[in-house]
Amino acid sequence: MKIFRSILFASIVTVACTILQVASDSTAQEPAVEPTSKVVLTSEVEWTHLNPKRGDLAPKAGTLWGDRNGSGPTGFLLKPADGFKSPPHIHNVSYRGVVIRGVIHNDDPDAADMWMPAGSFWTQPKGEVHITAAKGADSLAYIEIEEGPYLVLPSTDAFDSGERPVNVDKSNIVWLDASDITWIDQPGMPASANGPQVAFLWGNTQEGQLNGTLIKLPAGFTGKIKSDGSTFRAVVIKGQPQFQMPGKADIKALEPGSYFSSKGKSVHQISSKAGEESIIYVRTDGKYDVIPAK
Repeated sequence: MKIFRSILFASIVTVACTILQVASDSTAQEPAVEPTSKVVLTSEVEWTHLNPKRGDLAPKAGTLWGDRNGSGPTGFLLKPADGFKSPPHIHNVSYRGVVIRGVIHNDDPDAADMWMPAGSFWTQPKGEVHITAAKGADSLAYIEIEEGPYLVLPSTDAFDSGERPVNVDKSNIVWLDASDITWIDQPGMPASANGPQVAFLWGNTQEGQLNGTLIKLPAGFTGKIKSDGSTFRAVVIKGQPQFQMPGKADIKALEPGSYFSSKGKSVHQISSKAGEESIIYVRTDGKYDVIPAK
């Protein structure tokens, strides 16, 4: 069974936090707005079979960015039916996943069930035999690969890539606030206040290195996310934040599974509904700042 110990995760976060640097919002120059930012609502996603060979027996998949049939990195939504359970199989590429709705089990064929609820994170190494199962009438997950194409292959093709899988239940996610890291600016507010939080999932937070994090925006939050990386990709995991397109006046409600992105330095205006927190998965190759409105 895949085991993730919270003490190990906490130590990784501690190392990551020691290399973070950021200027205060009151002194930093506003970054240039990227006019080609993109938003994909969940309702706009086009669904196909994840494994065409199995047809309706396979989960549905909807691409948010990239091309899972191509050779580059891709992010897509996975929509399994209630009670879905795959046969033992492998993939030719490794992937990461975040549960958005329902509960998902992803492990060795002989492992005891370990159902991961919404907000959980897991990784699946290429070549390793596993099964994937889901419960919930509207189960949904976000899947991300670094290279394609994404293929489902028989377990007889198994091989050891040297990678090891990880399952992180949402209860083991380590959330950090403004008192822990410099990615969150809370002007005029004590560090203990109910402000935004960040959780580090994977990668290297040094400038120019890919990394994956979660942002938690408290209910009623209003502010912005300033990105300094060359790319910024975000998927809503929980809540229905209100998002304003950079350089535009229109505001979009982003339900879970919706996606927004930008290239180069950019500013994303975002808010959470009163009484409902929001959680957003972010993939970027640089630093970003979460800044509540003053």
